[in-house]
Amino acid sequence: MNVNSASGQSKAFVWNRIAGKQRQPPARPSFGYTEPSVSRFNQEAYDFSMEVKDSKGVPASVMQEEEKGKEAERARWYTDTILQAELADYSPVKGCMVVRPYGYALWEQIQKALDQMIKDTGHSNAYFPMFIPESFLKKEKEHVEGFAPECAVVTHGGGKELEEPLIVRPTSETIINFMFAKWVQSWRDLPILINQWANVVRWEMRTRLFLRTTEFLWQEGHTAHATAEEAEEEAQRMLGVYREFAENWMALPVLTGEKTENERFAGAVRTYCIEAMMRDGKALQAGTSHFLGQNFSKAFDIKYQSPEGGLEHVWQTSWGVSTRLIGAIILGHGDDKGLILPPRLAPVQIVIVPIYKTDEEKATVLERCQQIFAELKPRFRVHLDQREQYTPGWKFNHWEQKGVPLRVNIGPKDVAGNVVEIARRDTGEKVRGVSQASLVGELEGLLPAVQKAIYERALAFRKENTRQLANYGEFKATLEERSGFVEAHWCGSSACEASIKEETKATIRLIPFDWQPDSGKCIRCGGAGKTRVVYAKAY
Repeated sequence: MNVNSASGQSKAFVWNRIAGKQRQPPARPSFGYTEPSVSRFNQEAYDFSMEVKDSKGVPASVMQEEEKGKEAERARWYTDTILQAELADYSPVKGCMVVRPYGYALWEQIQKALDQMIKDTGHSNAYFPMFIPESFLKKEKEHVEGFAPECAVVTHGGGKELEEPLIVRPTSETIINFMFAKWVQSWRDLPILINQWANVVRWEMRTRLFLRTTEFLWQEGHTAHATAEEAEEEAQRMLGVYREFAENWMALPVLTGEKTENERFAGAVRTYCIEAMMRDGKALQAGTSHFLGQNFSKAFDIKYQSPEGGLEHVWQTSWGVSTRLIGAIILGHGDDKGLILPPRLAPVQIVIVPIYKTDEEKATVLERCQQIFAELKPRFRVHLDQREQYTPGWKFNHWEQKGVPLRVNIGPKDVAGNVVEIARRDTGEKVRGVSQASLVGELEGLLPAVQKAIYERALAFRKENTRQLANYGEFKATLEERSGFVEAHWCGSSACEASIKEETKATIRLIPFDWQPDSGKCIRCGGAGKTRVVYAKAY
């Protein structure tokens, strides 16, 4: 079987591996912001009088170099965190990743919670082939134009050239709509509410673990309705499900709104999204929901007989999230020590670490640890780390890297006093002298407290790094100095949108739902703008 990229051969995919035994991970670069300081540079190396400077007198060229350095540090931090937390690793297949057991356990927690939310809204799971006839993709003009450069194409199978090339699923609108055309005959057959958990392939030139890989895992919902109103309601309902999941499970505050025409899904009438701010101030699109109108139903001739006897094309939606959510959790909560996982999704919510020196202490401490583990296991996702080849200090660092919300430390004195020590991953705070009798209640209170705390931390960070601006010079300077969200008016022109993207690398992330009309001047051209939009640099 030959699989070819429709966009040609990708460039060499290069990665760095961590060498050595990795018992003690290397020091991490700071993931926070530092204000530029003139003292960090050799001032004699620059002719400051010839350069544009910021408010602190630092040349623009120096600022740009520092920003590049920060970007490289953040990229290294992100990759190191994934590798050392054993979430994923690089694959021998260019652009693809291997999701390791701990990373897949996190995906399973995401999948389990979201799957139930999808079913609670009336949807059923199904599965469709990963191979799609090339002719299907060509039926919807905008769709094929949007996805053709990313497609992998199968031309041979069983040692023979195929009569028709097959596209390796980049998304499933076409093949699912082919089936909908068979299944829909009458208004009584509607609505159809289908969800699929699957893998997809999009031939990416620049890849990054979890955020952008050639193959990734996702869920995609596809629905068909009798009216436009029903389909529109469905598209926004599922966006609401994504928002609820992001905020209540991932502990990430998100904005909801509509994408501009330039950012719209290929073949959609309207695309809605949730956008989250990462700890470096960049935006990350965490989920999308599309109102497809009748574009695909007309292309695939999906008609139903109305109660009045006429034939009508159905109205449709599609919506999805992917393993990109894991990247959002890493970038949205992580710190210099590694992951910080929300307790509701953490594969391990509590880890128990025994502490002892002598064989006598080992026997009594392990016995107590096993007893507590048995008490906690029915109520929590708990792990007892009994490995003897590692010291308690190494284990502390190891589980901090993995982002486990709570750690229970038990030593000889704790056994004697029938108490334990609890350490929080998010704050580093330690709660000492917790009696074994009240441990379950203490943990039941701490886990939601951690969940709430990391959400509030992320929300406060977003507020601190969101600005309203009306002057384009200030707009450009702000985005050059540091990332964040900028709320500014937009005239609706694609030309202004493209110009801003070219000059600042910032894009319109969304046109927010919950903002009232607010007239003003377009940040780029000065023309009339009916409302503000959110600009940001993004992953």
